Amino acid sequence: MTWLILVDNDRDLSNADTPHKVMTTKDYLSRPQLFSDSKPQIINLARNYAYQGAGYYCSLLAEARSHRAIPTVETITDLSRKALYERALPELQARLDKCLQKDGGLVDGRLQLTVCFGRTANPALVPFARLLFDWFRMPIMRVSGTRDGNSRIERISAASVNSLTPDEKAFFNESLVAHTKRSWRDAKTRKTAKYTLAVLIDPDEQFAPSTQASLRHFARIAARLNMDVEPIRKNDLDRLAEFDALFIRSTTNIDNYTYRFARRAEQEGMPVIDDSRSMIRCTNKVYLAERLLAAGVATPRTLIVSSEKQIDDIVNELDWPVVLKIPDGSFSRGVFKCDDLQALKQQLKQLLSETDLVIAQQFLPTAFDWRIGVLSGEPLFAAKYHMARKHWQIIKHEDGKAARSGAATAVPIDQAPEEVLRPAIEAANLMGDGLYGVDLKQTEKGVFVIEVNDNPDVNHGWEDAAEKDVVWEKIVRWFWDRLEA
Repeated sequence: MTWLILVDNDRDLSNADTPHKVMTTKDYLSRPQLFSDSKPQIINLARNYAYQGAGYYCSLLAEARSHRAIPTVETITDLSRKALYERALPELQARLDKCLQKDGGLVDGRLQLTVCFGRTANPALVPFARLLFDWFRMPIMRVSGTRDGNSRIERISAASVNSLTPDEKAFFNESLVAHTKRSWRDAKTRKTAKYTLAVLIDPDEQFAPSTQASLRHFARIAARLNMDVEPIRKNDLDRLAEFDALFIRSTTNIDNYTYRFARRAEQEGMPVIDDSRSMIRCTNKVYLAERLLAAGVATPRTLIVSSEKQIDDIVNELDWPVVLKIPDGSFSRGVFKCDDLQALKQQLKQLLSETDLVIAQQFLPTAFDWRIGVLSGEPLFAAKYHMARKHWQIIKHEDGKAARSGAATAVPIDQAPEEVLRPAIEAANLMGDGLYGVDLKQTEKGVFVIEVNDNPDVNHGWEDAAEKDVVWEKIVRWFWDRLEA
């Protein structure tokens, strides 16, 4: 990655202060021909980012030139008025209060904090500084506020290099070095690939969508295609902008760190699997049920239940047994089979005490579920997921025991039934153009889509057993094509 630093005045930051190229904002705006063959990462250190000023236009034209810039125009706009960044204040305030329990960081009841690339000179406030930079990718920010019993953030604003004190300037230079350093790559021993793909993992996750061995296999294939793969973890959000694209291989949920990573990648203009829109759509079974029904995709008979008073509707419209699902369950968790009225009443009461909506669905017994992997509207793999032994689901969860799962049998795509492939692709296309795993049941009465997963399992020796390395190559190509575009 090539870094280019923009300043209004040569005195703000000289080429002697950094190993990266420094250019004036005037030259960047007036000489686009300099970048016909390159796409640098821009750090815009203009003295101000006023609307239609030089700083503003540098970030705006960086986007037009396909240069990733810090800050983006969206960040500049967000920090221009408190009304636009107020949505971030509750989370920031909570993090600040937690940090201040360790170190006040206050003078005469005032909070005055300078944050450079997510770093601050007060070690106790670094977690707050990192979160602030996660929200707003601004090189230098000032945070001011008060503390009368409880702290209160009054203002967050962009700051310029020329406004820094000598000590602050020295800290800024250190922060710039830390932000632009690519310590994981040894240029002397490793050939530089054209693109670097961050793969978000949780090594401790029990049901990770890809095993570590599978991701190492993926990395070897990506390297052959001139793309580096680097694993990152949930504490690496501040490093995300150092990469070109993001592949999320931790179980997704809009309430955990995976959603924040997806949103940050999108804000940086990075191709990402899974994107935040797919997460929102696929992780909620209520949305899936409504969306598939509206599009005419065949699904089991389904009711959205919000009250125990709908028991009669469930009994009248669905056959026994009845399946109840929580909106955001995954890996066969949060799914319950009720064989009689008593069990239905008891389970529904319990679920409605935890969530406002529950899905009641017709039970379709089969020996296996089809799983069709779909990438950008095309089938990626086909597999049969067999039910766990003596169980009605693919995974059997038992209290105090390890979960047990059924076998998986990969099927060549050209041998998968067309009546299975067609609705799988149709359902996936309703969610977006990323990577999806569509679960279907093939019965005597037809094929029914059960759900669409935004974060499907892809493992070496399992899902790729029929199509082999083509599965992984297509995933690499998905990222490559979007980066090239």
